[in-house]
Amino acid sequence: MSSAPPADRRVALTLILGSQLMMALDTSIITTALPYVQRQFGFSPAQLSWVQNAYVLAFGGLLLLGARAGDLLGRRRVFVAGIAVFTVASLAAGLAPAGPVLIAARVAQGVAAALAVPSTLALLVAGYPQPAAQARVIALYSAVIGAGGSVGIVVGGVFTDLLSWRWGMLVNVPIGVAIALLAPRFLPETRRRPGSFDLAGALTSTIGLTALVYGFIQAAAVGWGDPGTVLSLAVGVLLLAVFVLIEHRVSQPVTPLRLFASVERSGAYAGRILIVGATFSTFYFLSQYLQNVLGLSALQTGFAYVPITGMFFATVYVVRPLLNRVGRPALLIASLVVALVGMAWLSRVSAGSSYFPDVALPLLVIGVGQGIAIILMTQAGVADVDPQDAGAASGLVNVAHQLGGSLGIAILTIAYTRAGSPTGGFRAAFTGAAVFFLIALALAVVMAVAGRRAARDEASDASGAPALATVE
Repeated sequence: MSSAPPADRRVALTLILGSQLMMALDTSIITTALPYVQRQFGFSPAQLSWVQNAYVLAFGGLLLLGARAGDLLGRRRVFVAGIAVFTVASLAAGLAPAGPVLIAARVAQGVAAALAVPSTLALLVAGYPQPAAQARVIALYSAVIGAGGSVGIVVGGVFTDLLSWRWGMLVNVPIGVAIALLAPRFLPETRRRPGSFDLAGALTSTIGLTALVYGFIQAAAVGWGDPGTVLSLAVGVLLLAVFVLIEHRVSQPVTPLRLFASVERSGAYAGRILIVGATFSTFYFLSQYLQNVLGLSALQTGFAYVPITGMFFATVYVVRPLLNRVGRPALLIASLVVALVGMAWLSRVSAGSSYFPDVALPLLVIGVGQGIAIILMTQAGVADVDPQDAGAASGLVNVAHQLGGSLGIAILTIAYTRAGSPTGGFRAAFTGAAVFFLIALALAVVMAVAGRRAARDEASDASGAPALATVE
């Protein structure tokens, strides 16, 4: 793609960003319609959360296997296959006659997204090898991911109010068909690499994460002492421990553990889980607060997210100048402070609040802080990665994104159900999201200290001084 004509490169970039936007939209496009879906299919609050989690868990759990498939079979080939399956699954979700069918279709969408998405970031990184161009397209890619959630809510609100919530699923069909037809023409195919699939690692990680999230959802519904809750959490922890052992021993792991050797990169993955967990959960609960407490329609609720959507896209244009002036560590810390302030402000809502200023202004502040932070976390997640690990690293970025969404909803649903009243539950959920940002801020400080220490060690090595010279 780097040697293609400029027009072809623009089309390729549009296809990649368009597919990523479609996948990101599907994590939230049904959010505005949740009250309608709940009434139509008779879901309980815990069952309703699976309309979201069925997608994000299958998506996040299989992303690393999808990344490995792209490395071994060719990234364009796997990308097109994923888009094709996603299109069919979207049609099934849009036509679902019953709740279980909808959830099954959402699982299929997640599996398909897991095949398609890892190739998008890997193709971008390979297609724009120059540092300046790569930083620019990664910022745009990050903005698409970050804004996709809120754009999905806006689009979902329009469809739900004017047509039907089902159109939030059906709109993917023509878009998916177009991308699947154009991708072979404009996206380059990568060379197949010899190797094998780490099915044991993929299965233990996927089932382990699913069991963990299910345990949190059960805790919200029936309590921590329930045998099913305890068993699910124990199985989840055990399987994830087995997953780490498998990855340590197999010759071609689905998740190369060397990617976690860097404190900054590991912090970027963990920080992304927390940031997305806070933001995605806010979308989930705020949609219900706006409709069930403030009495907004689905259409009004969709447009209520315009402030945060606008800030997500605006951050693309300010990140690079700010990076040049203050550097990544300081900018990351500052952005998380801003996001924390916005979320703490939003947690003060009550039954007597109004959209403006009690919701709109905090959303503006959150949008600025979260938008910048998610771009910086994306860059840190793929920084200084060997080409052979590009697919796995980009897969981990997206795993952290999807895992953050599912765990965030599961954990904050517990805070919501324990509050005693709907309005109190929303306040508790937003307070929990603020705690997520606070922990992410602490991680950013650790990353900054580790980065400074690594730079000092490199400078010492370059000067030829002994490693222990600084002790004397």
